[in-house]
Amino acid sequence: MPQCLASSVLLAIGLLPLSSSVRAFAFPSSSIAKVGLHYSNLQLNSSTGISEDLGLTTLDEEDLETVDRAPCFDGVCESTPDGELNGSASNISTAADTTNNNAGEAILRLGTMTGPTVWSEFGRMSQEYDVANLGQGFPDWLPPDFAVESLVSATVDSTKQSPHQYTRTAGHPDLVRQLARRYSKHMHQTIDPMNEVAVTVGASQALYLSLQTLVKPGDEVILFEPFFDLYVNQIKLAGGTPVYIPLTFVPYNNDDDGVVTGGEWVLEPDKLEKVISSKTRAIILNSPHNPTGKVFTRSEMEVIAENVINAGPQCVVISDEVYKYIVHSPPPKHELLEGSSCPGHVHFASLPDMWDRTITVSSAGKTFSATGWQVGWCIAPSHLISPIHQLLPYVQFCASTVIQEALARTLPRADEPYEGYDSYYEYLNSKYRRKRDLLGKALSDAGFAIPDYDKTPGGGFFIFARITPELRKALPSNRMESPFTKNPAAPGGETRLDWALCQWMAEEKGVLCIPSSPFFSRERAIEGASDEFIRVAFCKTDETIARAAGALRGLKSSVNGVEVKSQ
Repeated sequence: MPQCLASSVLLAIGLLPLSSSVRAFAFPSSSIAKVGLHYSNLQLNSSTGISEDLGLTTLDEEDLETVDRAPCFDGVCESTPDGELNGSASNISTAADTTNNNAGEAILRLGTMTGPTVWSEFGRMSQEYDVANLGQGFPDWLPPDFAVESLVSATVDSTKQSPHQYTRTAGHPDLVRQLARRYSKHMHQTIDPMNEVAVTVGASQALYLSLQTLVKPGDEVILFEPFFDLYVNQIKLAGGTPVYIPLTFVPYNNDDDGVVTGGEWVLEPDKLEKVISSKTRAIILNSPHNPTGKVFTRSEMEVIAENVINAGPQCVVISDEVYKYIVHSPPPKHELLEGSSCPGHVHFASLPDMWDRTITVSSAGKTFSATGWQVGWCIAPSHLISPIHQLLPYVQFCASTVIQEALARTLPRADEPYEGYDSYYEYLNSKYRRKRDLLGKALSDAGFAIPDYDKTPGGGFFIFARITPELRKALPSNRMESPFTKNPAAPGGETRLDWALCQWMAEEKGVLCIPSSPFFSRERAIEGASDEFIRVAFCKTDETIARAAGALRGLKSSVNGVEVKSQ
């Protein structure tokens, strides 16, 4: 294989840094060497012309670049003019300032929310401190071998039209046919691949385009709080107004006798009924839920469906289902739909009368541990997909053809037996269930209160851990005082308990978690609604989780930051 093509495969997989020189690698002419860290016997389809044993080696540490995986939502990128931000909460003067007549409409709509964020702050800490990173939601292992094989074979396959050129803007034909086949089973009806599927650059863009095609100034979009923080600014970019419906946290023991326990997040119907109106253009539903791990019950979804109808014909649900294949603690059978093709998950659009009112959003990144592939999609009736098709060419001509073709080859292979399980999806859930329990024990031993997954359905790969009085006592008292409490990335520029504890653990204890306040509306975070919780990711290797467990050990026996040894 030509050296330049082999290097392009490495770049596509993400194993060759963009700044690396191709001449630093030697590639055998008949195979791709060093395409991964663990695939020592990668055999590809004979039609590609690659059938040799592909030996794998790791790159020297000095050859690897430090990568900040935090999204650049912070407004403090390299392109930020000097002096634009000076880091103090009282002096955040960005291009979003409405007194700046040069700002574009999108920046004006974001307002001061273009300043530093939790992601930029804790992304910085992950680079500055030696931590076990349980913060950001990306797996720290390679995708399954069949996904990598599919990617490599798609990259070099010359039997079809070149995958290195543009493909259909609304979605690569091979991929939309695969998606339509799968969702026809999920939705129990035939999905038209060309008119009811749109492929996007990740699920974030699918959400963005959905909102852009639905929302106009004055429209309201309902969010269940806490929520994935991306939603708020995407609503504002579309000119809409976020309306927050707080989920109610119900402790298992109602905190009787002062004992702090885990619990469940519940949707109270009356809270939704109070705000639903003719102004409601959309409801964003995320199940399984980031950050809490909540799996919305069928009963709760039926309440949402009833309110969608009551709101009027203009109301649409955007159902964010990126974690649908990670339901590690399924709901009871009576809360599921019969004949579900995705165990433990209810597709909102499959509820009675909801297909015509729903845009289903999902992606490949979480399912296949390949968040960098950035292929997402929307599934909906043609009257909701057609506007997205119309808008797509003006956002980008197409998502990566190579990655779309790779995913089209990956999807059917995921249904096959894998590692002793009936399918890759069963293996995936078993893997995450085990990791959840490893991390859950470490958190409990450290003094956090966590959900009891024998009682509470759970999905995704986050634990929303509750801070107990023992942990409040462990936190150094000065961490709740100035200057520690001054941080422009925190809601209102002031850190609270959740942020202070996470920052202390990162800087002093060697484990990085994410405070919960950015997942709440600014007003409720300032009121203290998020004080008791932190988000902890278990999409990490056993080694990372074990390292975090070691760092957390002795935390609850500390007083004012100093571990107290028992006599």
